[in-house]
Amino acid sequence: MAQNEQPTTEPKVEKPEEKSTLVDKLQQLGQTNVPDMGSSNIHCLTIIGQIEGHMQLPPQNKTSKYEHIIPQLVAVEQNKKMEGLLIILNTVGGDVEAGLALAEMIASLSKPTVTLVLGGGHSIGVPIATAADHSFIANTATMTIHPVRLTGMVIGVPQTFEYLDKMQERVIQFVTTHSNISEEKFKELMFSKGNLTRDIGTNVIGTDAVQYGLINEVGGVGQALKKLNALIEEQRSEQEAHE
Repeated sequence: MAQNEQPTTEPKVEKPEEKSTLVDKLQQLGQTNVPDMGSSNIHCLTIIGQIEGHMQLPPQNKTSKYEHIIPQLVAVEQNKKMEGLLIILNTVGGDVEAGLALAEMIASLSKPTVTLVLGGGHSIGVPIATAADHSFIANTATMTIHPVRLTGMVIGVPQTFEYLDKMQERVIQFVTTHSNISEEKFKELMFSKGNLTRDIGTNVIGTDAVQYGLINEVGGVGQALKKLNALIEEQRSEQEAHE
C-alpha cells in the first residue's frame, strides 16, 4: 500500500444472525426491540387481542402472551434509561389470573405509567387499564364490564362457586382501588341486565368510562405521551429535591 493511500472502509453488512434475531423478535413479541430503545426514555407496550395465560390458544387467535409481557415490565423497571411506560390496550380480555398478574405488575412499577385504551379494553382488560398512574380512553373505544366466567369442565359444588366469587372480588377490589369508580357503581355495571345481548354486564363507551370514574381522561396518543412526559418531569423534580 502506498504511504499516502488511506485504507478504504467497507460498508457495514448486516450479519445473517442479526437478521434472524430481528425476525425472532418480530415473531415472538410483535416488535423489533425491547426496553433498550437507545435515545428514547419511554417504552411502549402493546396488549392486543386475547390475553393468553396458562392455556395456549388456537393459532388463528390474536394473542398477548403474559410470559412475553412480564419480562418486558421487569426490564423497564431495571433499565435506568427507561423513565416511563406507555401501555396501549386493544383487548377482548382473556385469562383472569394472567390479566390480574399483569395489572399488579404495572401498578407496582416505580416508573411513571400511562395506559391508553384504543378500540376496546374489555373484561380483564379493565383492571390493566386502571393499573397505571393515569389512564386515557379514545372517544370511540369501549370497555365491557361483566362477571368472571369459567370455560371447560366445572364441578357443580359450592367450592367452585366460592372460588369464582373470590376471584371476582379480587377484580372488583383492584379496579375500585386503582380508579375513581365506587364499588357500588362498578357492581351495578357488572351485574346489569339488558345491556349485553347474551350476557349480563355493561358496555361502557369512552366518555361514559370517564364519567363513571373508571378512566381518568378521554384522549389519544398525543395526550397520553404529553401526560407521561409531565409525570416523568415530576418524578425527576422529586428525585432532585431529595438529593
